[in-house]
Amino acid sequence: MDSQVASMIEGHCDPDFENVGRVFRANFLERGEQGAAVAVYRDGRLVVDMWGGWADAAKTRPWTSDTIICMMSVGKGMAALCVWMLVDRGLIDIDRPVAHYWPGFGQAGKEGITVATLIAGKAGLLYADHAPDGAGYDWATMIDALERQEPEWAPGKDHAYHSATAGYLLGELVRRVDGRTVDRFLAEEVSGPLHADYGYGAAWADPDRVADVLPNCNSHTFVQTRDQSTKLGRAWRMRPQSDDHYNDPRMRSGLMPSTNGHGNARSVARIYAALAQGGTLDGVRLVSPETIDRMRAETWFGTCAMTDRTFRYAHGFFLNEPLMSPMGTNPRAFGHPGAGGALGFADPENRIAFSYSPSLMCEGGGLGERCKALSDAVYA
Repeated sequence: MDSQVASMIEGHCDPDFENVGRVFRANFLERGEQGAAVAVYRDGRLVVDMWGGWADAAKTRPWTSDTIICMMSVGKGMAALCVWMLVDRGLIDIDRPVAHYWPGFGQAGKEGITVATLIAGKAGLLYADHAPDGAGYDWATMIDALERQEPEWAPGKDHAYHSATAGYLLGELVRRVDGRTVDRFLAEEVSGPLHADYGYGAAWADPDRVADVLPNCNSHTFVQTRDQSTKLGRAWRMRPQSDDHYNDPRMRSGLMPSTNGHGNARSVARIYAALAQGGTLDGVRLVSPETIDRMRAETWFGTCAMTDRTFRYAHGFFLNEPLMSPMGTNPRAFGHPGAGGALGFADPENRIAFSYSPSLMCEGGGLGERCKALSDAVYA
């Protein structure tokens, strides 16, 4: 880490969490970090808030306190939270068929799929085969395709991370029940009240605040989603062709809640801090403690039929699993990762929330050594 980059690391770190600060700096020195932010809440208080490096590939814009970036699949956890908020309000019964709320869903073998089966990743709706290539930003077309989609297995008989489709499925359920689109619901019911700098797309932010995602050719997700002969490639063929998917203008302006949530570590940690505090933070109530326990109840632990990776899954969220989803020492910690290493999680037993938002995607199929080192440091 040269003196210039060292001087670019800013923010604060409480003495109890000084290990996080040391690891954050070491990520730049030893692990190739280019630009990133990390944040930790404990007992509802922001105890780590650090950022540094560059916000663009050309290294002309420093990462600042209000820089945001696409955190990819972290947004699926936000869509799941929106559904659970409606469950908490008594507007959704997870044991009812999805078609009770969304009649067009009830066809092609999906008539009996319950909300619980859907949000647990057991519906077998991994693909939108009836959508044209590149249709991902056309919400109506994608919803029509998913209404006509046949499950990959008898619903409930297998399980998989619904990498491409979860955002549409959960987002449309929100729209059918509440009347608002999922991006509007998130903004008005979560991000806005909590003053959290997070939303789908980035049209709500000054373009100069948006950092570039730096793809990694050794990222399994990056490679497989570009190859339509793979399962992930089949699922993501609905994403418009681009030489730079993650920084494409459509990614920053459209609605694709499976992948285009933009924010930073501070904002995502703040949302999860509410979930680490029994569902309420600074007077803003998202859900009840009882609903949080339902959200994080384990539904499966094993090989994902989409990615062939081993995941531990709850209801729209990942559970702590040391290899693929490291979330500290509490096995009941829950949250959602994003391709390349982004992460947000809540640990209600220890009243801790954590998030990490990097620009450089990690190698492999997990969250990478930079994220794991930071997550481990929280509990060191």
